[in-house]
Amino acid sequence: MTQLRARSFEPNDHLTITLPGGQRAHRDHVSQSDRVAKTFYEVRPGVWNFVGNGFSNQSFVEAPDGIIAIDSGESVEEMREAIHELRRHTSKPIVAALYTHFHYVAGTKAIVEETGEVNFPIWGHERIAGNLVRATTEIGPTYARGVIEQFGMFLPDDGPDGLVNAGLGPYWRDAAHAPFSPGFIAPTHTFGDQAVTINVAGLQVDVTPAPSDADDSVTFWFPELGLCVNNAVWPVLFNVFAIRGEEYRDPRVLVKGIEHILGLAPEYLVGAHGPPLTGQADILRRVTVYRDSIQYLWDQAVRASNAGLTSTEVGLSVSLPDAYDTDYLTSELYGVAEHHLRQIQMGLFGFFDGDEANLFPLPTPERSARLIDGFGGRAEVRRQMQVAIDGDDLRWALELGSWLARSPEADDTDRLLLATALRRVAERTPAANIRNWCITRARSLDGSLNFKSFYKQRIAEFAVLLSPPSTFVDLLRVMLDPTKIAGINFYVTFEFDGALASGLHIRNSIAAIRTDGQPDATVSTSLATWAKILGGSLTWSAAVAAGELRVRGDESALRRAMAGFEVPGLQA
Repeated sequence: MTQLRARSFEPNDHLTITLPGGQRAHRDHVSQSDRVAKTFYEVRPGVWNFVGNGFSNQSFVEAPDGIIAIDSGESVEEMREAIHELRRHTSKPIVAALYTHFHYVAGTKAIVEETGEVNFPIWGHERIAGNLVRATTEIGPTYARGVIEQFGMFLPDDGPDGLVNAGLGPYWRDAAHAPFSPGFIAPTHTFGDQAVTINVAGLQVDVTPAPSDADDSVTFWFPELGLCVNNAVWPVLFNVFAIRGEEYRDPRVLVKGIEHILGLAPEYLVGAHGPPLTGQADILRRVTVYRDSIQYLWDQAVRASNAGLTSTEVGLSVSLPDAYDTDYLTSELYGVAEHHLRQIQMGLFGFFDGDEANLFPLPTPERSARLIDGFGGRAEVRRQMQVAIDGDDLRWALELGSWLARSPEADDTDRLLLATALRRVAERTPAANIRNWCITRARSLDGSLNFKSFYKQRIAEFAVLLSPPSTFVDLLRVMLDPTKIAGINFYVTFEFDGALASGLHIRNSIAAIRTDGQPDATVSTSLATWAKILGGSLTWSAAVAAGELRVRGDESALRRAMAGFEVPGLQA
């Protein structure tokens, strides 16, 4: 394998600029702000694409019976602004909605507010509702932490650490849209993993599954308009790896979805992110290069893996050729190819990359302490790290800094050194994800951001009330401390408002979901009371005392079992 230049970050003081607000960032990262700036595009007569209203786009298509809205953003307030902008162009009513995938569907209630239609028709994939629940329940803390880091949600507005943009949008959420009211409405019409043709508001729409960063993504083709709306072609090199943590996005699947778009030969291409593309010839040329960039990453990651390279070596041995850096569609303005290559190897072969040290590694604190001792002690490692920072040897500085900050004896000096190295990386990368993640982590290390609350599962009362009743019983499985239920074998079912919702069999240091057979106890309460207990505004004991929660069966044994869950309201 040939060693090529890695664009992730590199000594480039001449490319690091300071904005009027004081933000320090790579020139190319700054340039992305213009592409994702708030703009209401008229793509063609009767088709509008609102870019920069938040992280994602909202689009509108005029059909014979009215306007079709496509995606609804991150909040009711965000979608209200999109509708307000639409009204500058047309007064025709919104009569239907389409979802490209589950990420940006939280503002749909704003449409219903305007229409007053009780049975408002919405088309979307059958997995959308389930994917939303997964992202906010079982993996909620990790998912939320990753979103905050990747999109710089807690970064200041100005100063060296100030947010510049979020890569696919100017920000995750526009502060003007606070309080970001949730307004998701589940699809009333669903489709699965087969291509279908539907009629929406008198207009033919061909729907083709096209998994990309979500397995429920679809491509909408409006043949009468020459219009394709999709979530496959992004205004950046596609993010095979998301630094926030996500399931594997298989490039082979994505490429098929892009080839489908190319086969349609659209005159107009509107995405879930970024500005629209127009002109058949230009779209075919640019999207072909976009498609080929993704194949290049997959092919070369496999080639490097077959040659026996470890994860780190795969990432460093392959770079996208310079020709791909001539169009923002294939530039590393969001994530970086180095990470995508490593993710492909892991997606194909699992965590073990053949590096002997990764087979049975030491616990991180112990490994860090041994490395520090082997290098001559903390003072020597600090000295070498400072030399690395001063010499722009930032990969080595991050390595040394991680030993210091993760060792048992870590102190503020160690954390500040690592924060310094992270900020230096942030200034030198064109990738929004990397800059935002590095600065967020640096601010957590130096104490300017308290991130501790995002390392535990938190349950919001409104989330319980908006979810199927069984959801926040089943979630308790991943909040169980097995050391507190040793020897317990107890089966409890939960009834909310008189109906059986779910049950848990606590046994063998797990809580298994179960609803069959005779339980040892049954808990009866309202979903509202259960939401308060899980959310922390009411305790189990207080609910029992007030007659709001009743137990049939062995209440004493039940309380011992429930005390094993890491929910304060269940333990008091």
